[in-house]
Amino acid sequence: QVQLVESGGGLVQGGESLRLSCAVSARTLTTFAMGWYRQGPGKTRDFVAAISRSGGFSYYTDSVKGRFTITRDNANNTVYLQMNSLKPEDTAVYYCAAKISSYGSTRYYTNKYDYDYWGQGTQVTVSS
Repeated sequence: QVQLVESGGGLVQGGESLRLSCAVSARTLTTFAMGWYRQGPGKTRDFVAAISRSGGFSYYTDSVKGRFTITRDNANNTVYLQMNSLKPEDTAVYYCAAKISSYGSTRYYTNKYDYDYWGQGTQVTVSS
């Protein structure tokens, strides 16, 4: 069974940075395309960022472009989300997701229903 464990959330002030980590318990991380999602209070779980199996391709929702960066360390089975210039509207529970992908190493996924595994989430709170 594949497990995803997020960490790195916390309370920060607007303009500050956080780096989220997602540790994946799998034989090899390269089997999976990965994504980050977030869910604010009373809101749906929305796409934030995605990265291909190889790490060479990534995609972001418009509201975080230029501020967030998704990366992956396949050797250590970990995916990261570097979040800079945080804003109060970034406040949410952030979830890591994994998609078993057999379509080569370049594809990423933005639809949450495509993902096979989810972590338990980590809270990010940004004060104004």
